[in-house]
Amino acid sequence: MQVTRMQPQPQRPRRGSPGPLGRRISRRRLAALACVTALTFTASTSAGTGRLSPGATTAGAGPIALSRTSAHGPCMIRAAREVQMSEGIPTSDGYSRSTGTVRALTLMIDFSDAPGEGKALDRFREFFPQTRQWFRTSSYGRLDYRPETPIPAWLRMPRSFREYGIERGAPFDPGYRALVQDIVAAADPEVDFRRYDLLNVLVTPNAGPSALDTVLSVTFAGNPEAPRADGVPVANASFVYSRQDDGSGSYGRTGYRVLPHENGHVFGLPDLYTAEGGGAVGHWDIMSEDWGANNDFLGWHKWKLGWLDASQVHCAASPGTTEYTLTPLARAGGPKLVVVPLNGRTGYAVELRTRAGNDESVCRPGVLIYKVDAAVDTGMGPVTVYDSRHDSGGCTRAPNVHAELSDAPFRAGETFRDARRGIVIGVVGAVGADGGVRVRVTRE
Repeated sequence: MQVTRMQPQPQRPRRGSPGPLGRRISRRRLAALACVTALTFTASTSAGTGRLSPGATTAGAGPIALSRTSAHGPCMIRAAREVQMSEGIPTSDGYSRSTGTVRALTLMIDFSDAPGEGKALDRFREFFPQTRQWFRTSSYGRLDYRPETPIPAWLRMPRSFREYGIERGAPFDPGYRALVQDIVAAADPEVDFRRYDLLNVLVTPNAGPSALDTVLSVTFAGNPEAPRADGVPVANASFVYSRQDDGSGSYGRTGYRVLPHENGHVFGLPDLYTAEGGGAVGHWDIMSEDWGANNDFLGWHKWKLGWLDASQVHCAASPGTTEYTLTPLARAGGPKLVVVPLNGRTGYAVELRTRAGNDESVCRPGVLIYKVDAAVDTGMGPVTVYDSRHDSGGCTRAPNVHAELSDAPFRAGETFRDARRGIVIGVVGAVGADGGVRVRVTRE
């Protein structure tokens, strides 16, 4: 795609915001990323029918309420049935709900050959309240994420970690099924699984290899074949293993972010990294890079999760030229996303990223333009961010972040062109006092 400077244009009536190159991601980290596998089935799962206490409700999987109108039809790209954890809209049934109150059963487990070090609640505090606040900020308060620890001590598994044979985070492995069954058996006397929407398993950090050598953290998402507990399938479960300090020394501040990434899967989001690490999306979504400094979800994901109203998403499907206002994605309220559909499976998305909220690491604010492909599997590059400054080396100082795309956003006077499809997306300039911008979309 071609990036050019826009020529000055007369104002139109309105319709409706650096440093040296950071260290590259290590080869071992890249190899580890390539090994991560998420278990994903898009078939529906249903809650159990066991009796609950008066006034209680059955938690678990459910449809994600997407806000849209008939005008959004052309922009609701859909996945082929064989695609796992697709970027298609709306999200398939079977994943955990992502709006309202979501209860996260959180268990800390250890093994005879890897006994928990220190108190189990110290392990819990590595992730909370940070994870809860991250989701509250990203969702504009629409997701009330409530972690609960009915068993505050280490939950000892009946077999040694070595006996389970877990090596590369592959949930299809018989060892994983045995581990889940043992967790359910050990916790069931004290836990009513019907009360929870998802399960977090915080494994003692000394079980398995270091995260520098391999990444074991993994998620079961929308899995109808999961073991059952109290009559319901344990269909959406995230496992976090060794400390996710990738050698940058940032664990104390950012290590918790592996859990929001894994929980993104239980809400139906795919991995955005590829074998090259964060080479396709960089640090613009936590489903791409969950280490290093903070970063948010893409606007597409916020719409997919039900965190944006229909009025905040524009569908640029008609021929001609139209201008749109965008307000910073990190702030609540105002228009957030322009979608330019290409066909029933793909489209461009346009949003404004600034240094605020969960986007504290943004080093070049501006308009982010990316392509979403609902026909591409998780971990195979379903999203591609376009770089306004090719081969610049980026602007981030954050260690172990894919630096090249850190300065990808487009600024006033710059355009993105897809000559083959006759699409031009240009940044007109700032508008208003709230840091908003105007973008112009032209389609032949």
